[in-house]
Amino acid sequence: MNSTTSPTLQLATFVANTFFEDLPSDVQEKLHLFYLDYLRVASVGKRMPWSEWAENFIKASSQLGQSAVLFSDQKLDSQSAAFLNAIYSGSIDADDVHVGSMLHPGCVVFSAALAVGQSLNRSGSQILSAVFCGYEAMIRIGLAIQPSHFKRGFQSTSTCGVLGAAIAAAKLIHFEKDRETQIEKIAQTLGIGSSFAGGLVQFFHSGSTVKRLHAAQAASSGVRAALLVDAGFSGPMDILEGKDGFAKAYSDESNLTQAFATLGKTFVVHEVSIKPHACSARVLSAIEAAQLIISELSAGNGEATTLDCSSIASITLGIPKVIQGRLTQNNPADLQAAQMSAPFAVALSLHHAIHHLNPTLNITDFEQGLADLEIIRLTQMVECVLDDEVEQTSSTESVSAKLTITLTNGKTFVKFIAAPQGSITRPYDLKDLQDLLTSELLTRYNPARTQGVVETASNFSQLTSIITNTLPT
Repeated sequence: MNSTTSPTLQLATFVANTFFEDLPSDVQEKLHLFYLDYLRVASVGKRMPWSEWAENFIKASSQLGQSAVLFSDQKLDSQSAAFLNAIYSGSIDADDVHVGSMLHPGCVVFSAALAVGQSLNRSGSQILSAVFCGYEAMIRIGLAIQPSHFKRGFQSTSTCGVLGAAIAAAKLIHFEKDRETQIEKIAQTLGIGSSFAGGLVQFFHSGSTVKRLHAAQAASSGVRAALLVDAGFSGPMDILEGKDGFAKAYSDESNLTQAFATLGKTFVVHEVSIKPHACSARVLSAIEAAQLIISELSAGNGEATTLDCSSIASITLGIPKVIQGRLTQNNPADLQAAQMSAPFAVALSLHHAIHHLNPTLNITDFEQGLADLEIIRLTQMVECVLDDEVEQTSSTESVSAKLTITLTNGKTFVKFIAAPQGSITRPYDLKDLQDLLTSELLTRYNPARTQGVVETASNFSQLTSIITNTLPT
């Protein structure tokens, strides 16, 4: 099969030929930013109750190994470590996101690459080579099958994530083999990984904690696929484009040729956003609009000195069609639903701004908000309406929002946000991510140890071995 015409082999060839040292400097910097963010989110996620459930599950099914479990002294087999670290980093909806492909790459790809990389004593640059390939593969496959994939009920972090993790793991396992063997093994790993892909979005309608597992099952399944190929199993080497392959099985409309047309020429990692809040990326602009309205009131004529939540008479949120329905629920049934609700996010943001609370909305804020009658009342007041300006300015990179608030005194305030902080047009820089990670790690460590972890993470590519330079414990 010709690698220039087969998407599966085209991708495998790209992965075999790609090395961190050859990447442009801005791409190298992006990977370090993603790693800093990955550690920050994982530190928060480890404190969640479902992380303890996952740890109890893993105790009964894992083996000791060389792969570190973040923020602990445990070292397990690579599948189990990838599972736990992805639970921590991918279960609170604060992880990095690619809006167009509707997935979260970092929690899956880093968890798989770190686990396999440690088990094989790979260097930091080798691991980041694998991470980059995993991001590019996962996102491009997602772009090829969206939005049909989502409309059919699939959650692409959990489906495409298996393939991103498989790519990263296979890259590391076969790093030192000849080029043709690498291409074959990577393609076969995609072939096996595709049979492990799964993850449905019924939780949008019925609730539950299953989404907390999606990134973890993807990371561990991708690692398992790579290990099975290394053990001797093989998978179809035309799995992406085949008659009964991944694209055909998981979407009604797909375009792998278009998604892979710029592979190796442009880099979709530049399209990944880093989220400031623990919620759907598509509601971040609405949160920012709410914060800015209250902030500007506070900086104005003193009106905000008497402002409280009861002063708000009506709330209208202009939205694009893409979020209508699944992300516009006014009565979220549980924590997961609250994090996926634009009305709840707006209400929570207004409440925090009015009461001068931390503007960063973490998962605990969403959980506590569900028990706050004032926030629930505001949530039910939010009317979501399709807005032409918001529709035109929303894209596969970010979602816009227009928020209109009318007070009981009759005054109306409008705020339009074209793209939120952390999106590709308003990105965080290295210092931003270092500061965010430092703030979170100070809840675990003393200042000296915190500084050491942040410095090591910021220079991850320079590590000659991550066996001797371990992950945060």
